[in-house]
Amino acid sequence: MEYMAIWLFVCVFVLLLSGYPVAFTLAGTALLFAGIGSYLEVFDSAFLEALPNRLFGIMMNQVLLAVPLFVFMGVMLERSKIAENLLETMAQLFGGLRGGLGISVTLVGMLLAASTGIVGATVVTMGLLSLPTMLKRGYDPRIACGTICASGTLGQIIPPSIVLVLLGDVLSTAYQQAQLDMGIFSPETLSVGDLFIGALIPGLLLVFLYISYLLIIARLKPEMMPALPKDELCDRSQLKKQVMIELVPPLFLILMVLGSIIGGLATPTEAAAVGAVGAMGLAWKRGFFNVKILREVTQETTRISSMVFMILIGASIFSLVFRGFEGDELIQEFLSDLPGGMYGALFLVMLVMFFLGFVLDFIEITFVVIPIVGPILLAMGIDPVWLGVLIAINLQTSFLTPPFGFSLFYLRGVAPAEVNTMDIYKGVMPFILIQLLAMGLIAWWPQLATWLPVLLQ
Repeated sequence: MEYMAIWLFVCVFVLLLSGYPVAFTLAGTALLFAGIGSYLEVFDSAFLEALPNRLFGIMMNQVLLAVPLFVFMGVMLERSKIAENLLETMAQLFGGLRGGLGISVTLVGMLLAASTGIVGATVVTMGLLSLPTMLKRGYDPRIACGTICASGTLGQIIPPSIVLVLLGDVLSTAYQQAQLDMGIFSPETLSVGDLFIGALIPGLLLVFLYISYLLIIARLKPEMMPALPKDELCDRSQLKKQVMIELVPPLFLILMVLGSIIGGLATPTEAAAVGAVGAMGLAWKRGFFNVKILREVTQETTRISSMVFMILIGASIFSLVFRGFEGDELIQEFLSDLPGGMYGALFLVMLVMFFLGFVLDFIEITFVVIPIVGPILLAMGIDPVWLGVLIAINLQTSFLTPPFGFSLFYLRGVAPAEVNTMDIYKGVMPFILIQLLAMGLIAWWPQLATWLPVLLQ
């Protein structure tokens, strides 16, 4: 029976690499193996009786309602040209420094991560707006491309992040399963709000490491990251006015959304609704809110949300059949026998997820791998917030790792012809190492992720 679980996982992996739609690959392959297993009398079809309750539970999950709301918020802000104005303002603030444009792109990526959280839109927008300017000002193409790609992925770890919403829901289910496996019947669970709070310090740490790297390069090789000429910088009074107009409103929206979650005034779903309304207000204020834009934003939100929920449904069917073949017990035995105990198991899981990121999307890894290994790791005593933050940063690297790093594709699609694909690949390598360094620091010092949630309880 356990060998059927292995073959199920292998077949799903091969079909995903073949390019078949993720949701239908997960559900279709799982149901096919369930039928074969029932015929061979190695699978109990009673497992499938739990399927309707699982699917109904997904559709009724209040936490997952935050996904379309945050997507709507991000797409609406992207349509309101907020990135363009933020980049111009930040360039004026830091352009006088060597490496100032790179720092500006990183900080704008951080602000867009905390307001939109959509990696593709952020990378494309900054690639169109800042890459030509950086190249024109003498920036090395590798530094420019790496900074844009890496800054765009900050939406994976800095809340409010769709990845953290999905991770929170999956890990919450895994936490409950781990408690049941240990014979513990407790209402305690992991909330998305805890994961948001836990990801704040690691997200800011990542921004700090990015900027530190850029400052070091600017110091050691100033010709790679020159400062803007003084005649292109506006005077201080004009700059103050520009900051008040372009920087303060999105910052206020970010603080309103995150502050309400951190302060316990609203759930992530309620805060997402406030953010969606606030995004419409900002778009209206900037003159980008009308029926046509609202229709486009709604259609894009529906498309992205439908994709996420279809994959979630397919992954639920897959995990149910996988457990029916006792695949979870097989993996539990394997991880439990590893040298190093809990830490050895955690290291191996993180390593496997990192390499899976070379060929699979973060949603596929979240919905396929974590439901299998999550209950096992949590049953070993790993803190769920710590585990969630480590996974989020690990999944963030999947956007940068060739050959299927989505940020690389996004930037390649909008980069000027003189920028080689190898410039993009070489440019992201230091930032991948920085992300691995951040993950190592959080693994070594779990309080980076767990201190703030405990403090605010």
